Amino acid sequence: MSGGGTETPVGCEPAPGGGGKKKDSLGFAGSPAHLIIKDLGEIHSRLLDHRPVIQGETRYFVKEFEEKRGLREMRVLENLKHMIQETNEHTLPTCRATMQDSLNQVLQRLQAATDSVCRLQQREQERKKIHDDLLIAREKQHETQWEDFMKEQHGKQAEVDGEHRKALEKLREQYAEMEKGLARFSTF
Repeated sequence: MSGGGTETPVGCEPAPGGGGKKKDSLGFAGSPAHLIIKDLGEIHSRLLDHRPVIQGETRYFVKEFEEKRGLREMRVLENLKHMIQETNEHTLPTCRATMQDSLNQVLQRLQAATDSVCRLQQREQERKKIHDDLLIAREKQHETQWEDFMKEQHGKQAEVDGEHRKALEKLREQYAEMEKGLARFSTF
């Protein structure tokens, strides 16, 4: 090496006749380089190594957070307990009573509506039965009238046919007489 200092052999043993000073890995223990490196290590740990400070701050934050959170949660739980008791003691019975009253009224109205619908249905069935009976009676009456009409028409047809036959016979006789009279006149 260059420089004015003494060289240390590879095994970090003092050179023969080198005095009795103790060496560490970076050089002599009292050397200025050793002191600077030691100071730099302390500065580094204070400025850049914040683990102890952060751990302390973390413990403080967790402690404060748990205390505040614990108090806040206790207040929330107390409020919930109070609300549940209020609901169980006052609101729920009031709602239950109101529901019972309303449900009874609704059931009564429903029963009345059901009865009205049944009555209307019965009336409608009776009207339909009466209407159907009237239709059947009218249909029978029309059939009877039609049969009577057809019988009357057959009777009239027979009467007209008889009169027609008589008139035809009369005309035949008349024409026969006229032919006889013409035959008499045609012999002249």
